[in-house]
Order: sequence, then C-alpha cells, then structure tokens
Amino acid sequence: MEKKKSGLAVASLTLGILSIVLFGFWYMALPTGILAIIFGNKSVKKYGSKIAKAGIITAIIGLSIFLLYYMAAILIIFLE
Repeated sequence: MEKKKSGLAVASLTLGILSIVLFGFWYMALPTGILAIIFGNKSVKKYGSKIAKAGIITAIIGLSIFLLYYMAAILIIFLE
C-alpha cells in the first residue's frame, strides 16, 4: 500500500528547520515557525504524516529558542 506524500508536510519540515536556523532574526523566525505549525497540523489531520509531525516539533523548538533568545536580550538590557 502506497502512502501519499504531502507537499504541506515537506513545507512544514523545511520551515521548521528554517525557524531553528534563523532564530536570531525575528522577522524570519516568527513567520516560518508559525507557518510550519499551521502546515504541519493540516497535513497531520489529512494524511497522518510523520514528516509533518517532525515539522511541528522543529517549529516548536525554533520558536522556543527564539523566545528564550529575545527574553534573555531584554533581561540583559533592563538589568544593566
């Protein structure tokens, strides 16, 4: 039985990886992470794709790194 491949799953994984790599640039990390989660959820609901689940996980990791990075930067600025 052949499984259908979803372009949304591949897009989710790609955008999730980009959100990790580009965490220092808020204008790139935030949209890529959010879109990766949206595309991943749609693909998981429609196909049950493992690649989409990996995309969601990488997007969550990327957004978490992004938030920690900017919260630390703000904290450092206010503590000086």
